[in-house]
Amino acid sequence: MSRATLFNSPLLLGFDQLERALDRMNKSTGDGYPPYNVEQIDDGHLRITLAVAGFSEAELSVQIENNQLVIRGRQEPESEDRVFLHRGIAARQFQRAFVLADGIEVESARLDNGLLHIDLRRPIEEPVVRRIDIERSGTGSKALT
Repeated sequence: MSRATLFNSPLLLGFDQLERALDRMNKSTGDGYPPYNVEQIDDGHLRITLAVAGFSEAELSVQIENNQLVIRGRQEPESEDRVFLHRGIAARQFQRAFVLADGIEVESARLDNGLLHIDLRRPIEEPVVRRIDIERSGTGSKALT
């Protein structure tokens, strides 16, 4: 079933935000740099780890923008007196974005041995059951249940 067909179903009400999030996610797929892992620590915690070798804490930024976790890296230009015989370590800027579900919170970000770890907390929601009273037609009073 295509996505357009799925979200036009009369059984799915109020999922327009999810559709927009999927569109943002589709547009943000990049070239794969920097490589990253997403791991589930336990039922309520996730960790995103990006390989950012060569970047200092000052050259990295982690922000939340419109329910997206956006990580940017920008290195300062190197001095021109360096001569490389081979340059295999990437020294380019990047932006990596992750769409966050409602309720996901960023707990911390830390740089350790060239890896940027971002810890997220996903609250475990209890199922909510609520009874809706049915009113009688035309009288405005509630039906006996």
